[in-house]
Parts: sequence; C-alpha cells; structure tokens
Amino acid sequence: MTANDDIAHLEEELPLQALPLDGWHRAKGARMVGFAGYHMPIQYEGIMAEHLWTRDHAGLFDVSHMGQLTFSGEGVDAALEQLLPADIAGLKPFRQRYSMLLDEEGGILDDLMVSRLGGGAFDDADIYMVVNGATKYDDIGWMIEQLPDEVVMNHMDEQALLALQGPEAGEALAALVPETADLLFMQSGLFTWRGIPLWISRSGYTGEDGFEISVPAEDATLLADALCALPQVKPIGLGARDSLRLEAGLPLYGHDLTPAVSAIGADLAFAIGKRRREEGGFIGHARVMKELADGPGTKRVGLRIEGRLPAREGAKIYAGAVEVGEVTSGGFAPSLGAPIAMGWVSLPHAAIDTALDIDVRGKRIAAVVAPMPFVPHRYRRKP
Repeated sequence: MTANDDIAHLEEELPLQALPLDGWHRAKGARMVGFAGYHMPIQYEGIMAEHLWTRDHAGLFDVSHMGQLTFSGEGVDAALEQLLPADIAGLKPFRQRYSMLLDEEGGILDDLMVSRLGGGAFDDADIYMVVNGATKYDDIGWMIEQLPDEVVMNHMDEQALLALQGPEAGEALAALVPETADLLFMQSGLFTWRGIPLWISRSGYTGEDGFEISVPAEDATLLADALCALPQVKPIGLGARDSLRLEAGLPLYGHDLTPAVSAIGADLAFAIGKRRREEGGFIGHARVMKELADGPGTKRVGLRIEGRLPAREGAKIYAGAVEVGEVTSGGFAPSLGAPIAMGWVSLPHAAIDTALDIDVRGKRIAAVVAPMPFVPHRYRRKP
C-alpha cells in the first residue's frame, strides 16, 4: 500500500484491538485501519509526504502490534537453535540478529529479530525476540509445542514498541537519551529516560538509520510526545512504512514470505551462519542444505517497471508467452519517482537485467529484474 487507493486490503473484520497509543494517533488526525488485529494509523498528512520526511529527517512509527517475547531457563540457547537457523550460542549480550521460523519442509513461518539481553533487562531474561504482529499468536503456539519445559517464554503484551527511523533519528534520540549515540547497527542496550526503562536496538524496517524502542505501554504516550516535540521527528503511518521497506528491498511476511517459499529462494541465506549450515539441528535444515547445494526453483527478485503504471500483489509475471512468476509487493516509489515491485520468478529468469512483462489488469507492462535495495541502505556501521 503506497497510495490512498492501496489500503483496502488492510481492512479486517471487527473486533480489533487498540494499541496503547490509539488515542494519541487519533488526536493527531491519523486515519485508522484494521491491520494484524489492531486499529492502526495508515497515514496522518499523506503517505507521500510522510515517506519523504522519513528519508530526509526522522519518522516515528508505532509498531506495538508486533509480538515481543522473552526466553529464559536452562538450555535456552540449544532449544532456540532447534527452532531458528541463527547462531544463538554465538550471540553476544546486547547484539541482535535477523532470523526465521521454518516449518518441517523448510517453508518460512515468520521472520523475526532475536537479541541477547543484558543489564538486567526484562527481569534478567536471556533472549528477546520480536515477531510479526499478524503471526505472533501462531508463532507462540508453534514455539510452545517445540520448546522443552525448562525454557520459559513470556509474551510481553504490557510493552509498546516504537520505531524511530531516518537520517536524523540518531540526533533526535540522543537529545533524550544521550547514551544511544554510541550504538551501531544491530546493537542494543538497556537505557533509562525519566526513570523509565527502555530496551533500544539500532535497527528498523526502512533501510534508514534508526531505532526500535521497547517501552512500558503506560509510558508510551509520554515518550511519543517527547520525540515528536523534537524538530526532526513527525509521526508516520503504516502506508509510508510499507513504501519505505519496499524501496529498501525488505520482504513483508504474508506477502513476499510465506510457508510456500524457502529462505534460500528468498535471498535470506545470510541469516544462516556457517556453523548452523554445517551442524544442522534446526527444523527445515534438509531443504536449506539441498537448495544451497542445488539452487532454489524460484527466487525473490526486485523489478523496475517502465512507465507510471504500478504492478500490485498477485499480478502475473511473464517471459514472452510463458508465466514465470508473480508480484508479491508493488507500488510507487516516492524516492525514485517511479513504480517498483518485488516478486518471485523461476530461477532461469531471476538474473539481474532480465526483461519480463507483468500483466496489470489485462495490459502487459515491461519490467526488468533489478538489484535490491532500490534505495541504498544507510545503517550506522563501524567506519
């Protein structure tokens, strides 16, 4: 959804839950829609303006619909390494990694972030995980079935989650919490602001520098007000979050990633460490190894589209008269002034610069396989 006419598919049937900042969003004039079981802000002043503000300054996103989980207990690392292809044992305190939950056939059940806690965060739990809002209850059920009794999982539904994203995000957050200036991409820490504990990671879903901030729900309004009082920061809705992540080449679960597709075809092999590939021991390992050796049958690719007509999710992709894939995300890219898309195509047609056609409402439009990200990432890494 990257324009006003792209949000209908977000609507869900009632009843919907309210975010901790529900009243705050409405007071700021947000247009609310149903998404992942919650009333969520799709936009405030307009998707295009909010998108460009985030690329130039800093945007505040409410992502409290996401599932925040902690894990503790004897053998927690080994237990999670059965569920995730990530190297949990090698994850140091205050570090974060991208990972996935895979099913027995190697299909993707969800993608997620996993962190090693420290500093007494969340009652001295060992591991912190953020999963997608639309799948969090399924994820929790799946993990309960798989985890041993010695490992305790806690769903922290009393926590809100805010994302501050954009090139001025670091300057803005440091004005409130100066110690966060030292964080680098995928580092995290426990900080205190006005006596309120904040678990903050330098990460996000826009391709920009930024942070995700876990804050007690009862304190979320106070923090959101303080951030938006800064000149660099404006509230940003779900619409711009989607167009920003599409430009950044980041997949959206339930669209670009599903149980029908694999981690290797999704170009997510980077999330599977060398030791885990060699030792295995995680659910879905057999398919991962087979596709690493033989290649996947289909692959997630970026698509640059000629003209101004965007291709939406579900549009069929052709090489000549032969259907070779399907668009999974698409829309107008405000930073580029042109339509872009993401889709899955058969491997022989996945090479960069491959010319393809997309069927948009009965009309064929030309497209070419393009490298991702479409807009360069600007994460804050070591010099």
